[in-house]
Amino acid sequence: MRTIAALTFASALLLSTPATAAGDAQAGEKVFKRLCSGCHQIGESARAFFGPQLNGVIGRHSAVTTDYVYSDAMKSANLVWDRDTLIAYLEAPKKVVPGTRMIFWGLSDPEKIEDLLAYLQSFPAQ
Repeated sequence: MRTIAALTFASALLLSTPATAAGDAQAGEKVFKRLCSGCHQIGESARAFFGPQLNGVIGRHSAVTTDYVYSDAMKSANLVWDRDTLIAYLEAPKKVVPGTRMIFWGLSDPEKIEDLLAYLQSFPAQ
């Protein structure tokens, strides 16, 4: 009986925990610096650059930051940057948003994508 109670408690705890990226945020920071920071900023003083700032990007609607001028393709995409959408976009941006101005060929390594998502998730909207 105790085992069932313990399993029930553990299941409830796991199910009530918010979903988080499975990757390593520290490794994701390296991916971000190498692949993303040329166009995007993130963190306390982030602002639009060649691309929009990425604070709070997970869960955000596409083309909504006020300090960046988005392409018509991104404006009409009407996306929510959830986990699945971000994964697909990171793998093939022009496939998810045909006509996007983002110049990025894509990232095919699932581990690096998970790491990047973990890093992005650590920066809420400001």
